[in-house]
Amino acid sequence: MGEAERGESAPRVWVSFWCSNGHETRPSFATDAAVPDTWECPRCGFPAGRNQQNPPAPPRVEPYKTHLAYVKERRSDSDGEAILAEALQRLRNSPATFRHITPA
Repeated sequence: MGEAERGESAPRVWVSFWCSNGHETRPSFATDAAVPDTWECPRCGFPAGRNQQNPPAPPRVEPYKTHLAYVKERRSDSDGEAILAEALQRLRNSPATFRHITPA
């Protein structure tokens, strides 16, 4: 369905937004619509602002952390060694559920 079938379109205004990578985006808005302060850059996904000289900073992305990394944040190396020693002692004192098999 083209514009002719839909009737008159609202008067438009094109507004420039710039991201921190220097990409310019020019979405159009109805002249009576409120223009947002930021817009998502369609090229890189960073936030874009209306001030070319001072675009918004890209979002800070935290790197993926493993379970071990979180444990190391909460425990010191000496704490970890003590916990490991305690767990090994419990295994050594438990009934023979784990048998050491020597390779032939």
